[in-house]
Parts: sequence; structure tokens; C-alpha cells
Amino acid sequence: MSEAIIAVDLGGTRIRAARLNQRLDIVTREETLTETERGLDYTLERFKAMVQAVWPTDGTTVTGIGVSSPGPLNPMTGVIVAPPNLRGWHNVPLGDILRETFGVPVYVGNDANVAALAETVMGAAQGCRHVIYITVSTGIGSGMLIDGKMLLGKNGLGAEAGHIIIQATPEQVRLELETAGPALALKAKSRIEAGEQTMMKELVNGDLSQITGATVGKAANVGDRIALEIVREAGRILGLGMVSLLHLFNPEILVFGGGVSDNLGELLFAPMRDSIQKYCIDDSYWRDLRIESAALGENVSIFGAAALVVTKGGLTDVNEAISHLKMD
Repeated sequence: MSEAIIAVDLGGTRIRAARLNQRLDIVTREETLTETERGLDYTLERFKAMVQAVWPTDGTTVTGIGVSSPGPLNPMTGVIVAPPNLRGWHNVPLGDILRETFGVPVYVGNDANVAALAETVMGAAQGCRHVIYITVSTGIGSGMLIDGKMLLGKNGLGAEAGHIIIQATPEQVRLELETAGPALALKAKSRIEAGEQTMMKELVNGDLSQITGATVGKAANVGDRIALEIVREAGRILGLGMVSLLHLFNPEILVFGGGVSDNLGELLFAPMRDSIQKYCIDDSYWRDLRIESAALGENVSIFGAAALVVTKGGLTDVNEAISHLKMD
């Protein structure tokens, strides 16, 4: 009898669901708008309808449902705590709801943790056992695997690298507040308001409220001096954050995803590597370190949600999951 996995990506804008085979090939896929503004009950029904839409009708056995969701959430209990972009989702026991509705095991994971798992099982970090995944976008998200297993912490709230404090005085400054897209935009606006000349003002037709991280990236990629300085400083600070992670976890690979890192590439990574090499206490931390871009694109959440099922929520050894995929 054939078996299948149901994977769902719960986002603030879209709900995407897919049925995958045991080798994590996508068999069928559907998506719809989340429409959280219509209330929790309505969105939950849409969610369940998407699962039903990809559910097999030919007698194939579903071995489990994996869900990638924004945090904060508790992967141990499957409770969605209070994601800022899911209106009305406060302490929602999504895992229990899905188990009662569909009668199969359910695994719920933070989207960054899920992406880390996906990239390790079948993406840029395949074959690695010590992995740190960083997404640089409107925030800094992260997920980690330590010796082949996901780092979750007591309540599943661990591995939040974006909230590393990198400055204590005169006020606390977190990594995310210096290197994510909104931080780049804020710095650009400040320098324009101070009278510095940059093409970024022209890119938004003089409306500084329209400057985003993407605006800074676009200008930097064509050589705008102010934009390049902002990006290089962000890369330097991002590198300082990575130094702390390297010292704590000694990973074999750093995998970067997210719109900011995708758009900037080496403009961000070069100063980041400089910081790593300058401030690590020994070159053994970075000499053989791989730094890679994420490989799975927009499907990373679907593949990661499916990998949650294969790895029992990320708690079993990732090598066992990879071996299982190759055997089937």
C-alpha cells in the first residue's frame, strides 16, 4: 500500500498545502488566501479545506500532517501562541484540532526551524549534521540542527538568533534591528534626511516613506555609494552575530535565505565573512565553514513541513530521515 505525507504552509497571506510521497516528491498542491481578517474560525475552516483538497482518494495511507507556521509556537504541543501576522491566533491548539479532524499524527513547526530542517534533509545542507539556517528578510529568523537533530529548547522556543543582543549601551540593540530589511530602510531614510545624495530618493520619487530594504538593495547592486555603505555595515554586524553562533555551536555550514540575503548576495556576505575571520577567537571556527545560499526557494516550507513528519517533529536523527528517503 502506498503512503503519503500532507504538508501545509500557514502564512499571513496564503495557505499552501501539498501531498508528497515518501521520497518527498510533490504529487499535488493547492493554495488559497488566508483571510485572517475574517476571524479565527473562518481561517481554520479554510485550513482544513486545503488539507482535504490534497488528501488522497485512492486508498493511499497518510502517515502524518506537517505544518510550517509563523511563531511564536510550541512544537511540543502544537499550540500556535501569537503570530503577529495571523490575526486572532492566540493559543490555538492547531495540532490537536488537526489530529481530531483527520486522525493522523500532526507535527507543527516554526517556519525558520522547518526551513532549516528542509535544507538539511534535501537542500543546501544535505549531508551535514551541524547546521545553522538564517533568513534575512523583514526580520531575522533562524533554525539550527545540532548533531543531526533540531535544536528546540524546553518549550520549542530556542534558536532565535535574530534576538542576539549585540550592543548593551546606551540601549540594547538586537541583531535583527541592525541587519533586517526595515533596519536598512531606516538607515537610508536617516541619511537622506541628513542631506546625503543617493539615487534611493529618486527610486521612490522623493517619498521617503516608500523606501524599503529592497530599495536599498536595488541601489547597492548598481553601485550607489550610500546604499553600499549601509549594506556593508549591515554585513559587518551580521558577521558579529555569526561569530557568537560559531563560538556557541561550531556548525559546519551556515545557510542563508530570505529576500534581503537573496537580493544582496556577496555585497552582504563579503563584509560578513570579514567579521567572522577577524573576530573569531581561532580560525578553526571558520577555516572549513561552508556559507551557502538556501537551495529550495519558495517550496522550502512545504518540504520542511513534510520533513517534520519524516523526522517526527525534528526529534529523530536527520540521517535516518535521509536514509529512509533513499530506501523508498
